[in-house]
Amino acid sequence: MKHLVLLRYKQLIQDRIDVFQDMISGLTIDAQNDAKGSAGDKHETALSMMHLEQEKLNYKLKEILEQKNILDKIDGTAVHQKVGLGSLVQANGLLLFISTALPKINVEDKTIFALSPQSPLGSQLLGNAVGFSFELNGKTYLIESVL
Repeated sequence: MKHLVLLRYKQLIQDRIDVFQDMISGLTIDAQNDAKGSAGDKHETALSMMHLEQEKLNYKLKEILEQKNILDKIDGTAVHQKVGLGSLVQANGLLLFISTALPKINVEDKTIFALSPQSPLGSQLLGNAVGFSFELNGKTYLIESVL
């Protein structure tokens, strides 16, 4: 199941990369077309706005590429005894994928939450094994399984 979770998250990230690359490409084409037929203050303002939007998109693309790099480091077939990067952890009935902060997904009718090892919950789980319990924000968590 962990392998399917990893594949689904990799596809989600690749889809996001494709969308941002298409948006950046579209802005580049718009800016080139605008440069051919316009002059004056309105032209300069439009080009500046397109440039700012392109910078924002490039920043978001960079963040997504960093998430892809993290996912690429994970071996979907590895079985962990202790929670680490790439572990699929069941705690309090929740399925938690230790990777990077990503939206929840459904795999085989189960909801998976991807979280960063640096998150409050992720940092508590890291390095611990089945049977470990801890408290976070007034709630007690118990690691039920680690894959």
